[in-house]
Amino acid sequence: MCRNITELRGLQPPATEDEITAAAAQFIRKVTGIGKPNPSVAPAIDEAVQQIAEITRELLAQLPARRGEPTTVPPLRRPEVRARLGLGPR
Repeated sequence: MCRNITELRGLQPPATEDEITAAAAQFIRKVTGIGKPNPSVAPAIDEAVQQIAEITRELLAQLPARRGEPTTVPPLRRPEVRARLGLGPR
């Protein structure tokens, strides 16, 4: 569907809660076409993100180990992205 959705399986160290939630939000933004929800739809978007994040956590826990790490580094693991978002080093 979208080649830009972050791969989380096989990351070392494993995907964090923030990375899982960010990937869920990325998925919801893509399927809805809503980048910045207005207040009338924000609760529905937030609920969908939480549900997708929970399903993702469960799925990752059930999958077998991956032979190698994904070929791309997730955005929240990139120093330039963390700096832009005002997050400290990993």
